[in-house]
Amino acid sequence: MPRRSSLVALLVLAALGAAAPDPAGAAEPIVLGVPTSLGFLEGGESLKAATLAVEEINARGGVVVGAEKRPLRIEALDLRDAAPGVPVSEALLGMEKIILDKKVHAIVVGPFRSEALLAGMDLLAKHRVPLLGSIAMTPAFKKKVEEDPKYRYGFRVSLDAAYLIQYLSGTMAFVNKEFGFTKAFLMHQDVLWAQATAKAMEGWFGKNGWQVVGVEAYPTGAADFSAGLLKARQAGAQVILPVFDMPQSGILVKQWNSMRVPALMAGFISPLAGPGAWKTFEGRINGAINAIFEVGNMPSARVPASRAFYEAYAKRWGKEIESGHGPAPAYEAVYLLAGAITRAGTLDPDAVVAELEKSDREGVMGRVKFGRDHQVVFGLDPRQAATAAVYQWQDGRRVIVYPEALAEGRIQLPPGLRPAR
Repeated sequence: MPRRSSLVALLVLAALGAAAPDPAGAAEPIVLGVPTSLGFLEGGESLKAATLAVEEINARGGVVVGAEKRPLRIEALDLRDAAPGVPVSEALLGMEKIILDKKVHAIVVGPFRSEALLAGMDLLAKHRVPLLGSIAMTPAFKKKVEEDPKYRYGFRVSLDAAYLIQYLSGTMAFVNKEFGFTKAFLMHQDVLWAQATAKAMEGWFGKNGWQVVGVEAYPTGAADFSAGLLKARQAGAQVILPVFDMPQSGILVKQWNSMRVPALMAGFISPLAGPGAWKTFEGRINGAINAIFEVGNMPSARVPASRAFYEAYAKRWGKEIESGHGPAPAYEAVYLLAGAITRAGTLDPDAVVAELEKSDREGVMGRVKFGRDHQVVFGLDPRQAATAAVYQWQDGRRVIVYPEALAEGRIQLPPGLRPAR
């Protein structure tokens, strides 16, 4: 899901450094660290979303801590942990540097790579620093929190990999109910997260009456998917499920459209997430169905707070959110921390952690609350849980089609494909 630009990282840091001055007054600021891969789309936009939340809270006087109000201040650091060849050890040095040098009271967004998040949990325990992560998606994070109380300082506000499988499989079950489709062809990037997602979906198909008629893996950087699309056509696939995060994967959808393959394209392709994709891919992504990992990164009429956030972000930064993962939970993380600190009446990390565990907020992703594993609970109804959204590109618009509680329209089938029942 990343797009790298070290220049962008430097510009973001420069802009944000002067963007959010502390309100007037002598109160000492509450310092929030934002160590992540700032040169990647999700990291840079998550920092902007967190900054927006800080500015909003400071404009209202700051955070109530006991008998005083204190402003929030962000200290950002480019961990570079999503960049190829950067070892986890370098990311850990960056995390510890921002904890010690900037004396942060908490961390939001956090590591990009799951390996860095898991290794960094020991630093959080060592320095007693709460973290509300919003990018790394490993389910192993939850297991560590549940098995050892020393890892209680870690929380995750974003979707994780297990929930992604639930949304993809839920979409396939919905497609089966609507159209009777039972033949799937999987196309995925040859990297660990995509391999694991495709394997899990292959298992789900097998257990739910579907036939997997083919599986094709592509190395990062591949730019021609026509052979796989021909195989899907020849095998009679009714659904093509893609799992990709590389920029070139948008070409897959362009080729699917150009070749007029009579199969529904429905899965996850990172570069199709934002509103700019229609122009980037010259409108040749019409009909593709894609996932947004957290509502708020895309507004939903059923979650009014998501639209308010989305519009405020666009007004503040002069551009709509393009990433489907990260910004909305980064924004929520700041508000969750502010609420926990106020309820605790102190910045003591253990008291803040105890209040974070009790969080229950109507936010930009829906209802935001943590499970015992410190993972925000995701579901299909924004009144009950945080939500992701699955949408279809329809004539230049992103129309939410799943879950049903958020749906704004119906799925349109590509030319040549008819319902099986």
